[in-house]
Amino acid sequence: MTRRERPRPQSEARSSRQPRQPKKKQGARRVPVGSGGGSGERLQKILAAAGIGSRRQCEELIRMGRVEVDRKVITELGFRADPLRQKIAVDGVPIRQEKPLYYAVYKPDGVVCTNRDPSGRLRVIDLVPEKEARLFAVGRLDIHSEGLILVTNDGELANRLTHPKFGVPKTYLVQVAGEPDREVFAKLLRGIHLAEGIARVSSIKVRRKHKQSTILEMVLNEGRNREIRRIMAKVGHKVQRLKRIAVGPIRLGKMLPGDARPLTREEIAALRRESGRRPV
Repeated sequence: MTRRERPRPQSEARSSRQPRQPKKKQGARRVPVGSGGGSGERLQKILAAAGIGSRRQCEELIRMGRVEVDRKVITELGFRADPLRQKIAVDGVPIRQEKPLYYAVYKPDGVVCTNRDPSGRLRVIDLVPEKEARLFAVGRLDIHSEGLILVTNDGELANRLTHPKFGVPKTYLVQVAGEPDREVFAKLLRGIHLAEGIARVSSIKVRRKHKQSTILEMVLNEGRNREIRRIMAKVGHKVQRLKRIAVGPIRLGKMLPGDARPLTREEIAALRRESGRRPV
């Protein structure tokens, strides 16, 4: 037997084969969808997309233990789920993925923005012709304010339109008592101290003057409760009438009190751009 014909040692023969796969460590397992791992979508995002409410409202529902996934109560905000494969319910009622709806509404004086009103007053969502969908108002106008308010079931977009960090401008016509001077304007632009922080006006100009009042056009990037009325009271000018005429690129235009109209594709895309979200 020549040297070439000699059989190779067993260790050499094994080295020419494919290497063995390393054994998995004991205890290591794949994190299933819906267990807080990297798969699926965050639960609050799924709820917002289903029209349950804004992202913040959905987070609060989770914290309160009102949300179930596959009949298990979830209180973890980082929890991920798959709405196509798992049963998700709020207060025991299964959610459903609704077609996204977007409306512009002219809220009249005396109409409330909340979805639940124990007093039975007329709500903004009552003005929308779509009665079956679960809709909510984006932001708010107090009961005695009027003008443009958006109504949708797109919780993600609603959150971006209302959150201060996205800085979506809201434009108002404000009739105030007296005639504010430059010093008042400077104070409003610098910022007025309120209980929850400093409230600032992005821009302000005079639109019209009357004998005992002035109509101002004011732009704000925030939406605190009764913000304009409170800051104007701080500088000594009571608000007599307040009307919102624009939210970002959406204008009130020729709408009349109580009117509601669906937004166009172009308007929805413009809102998404304004809020820093890529148009779909």
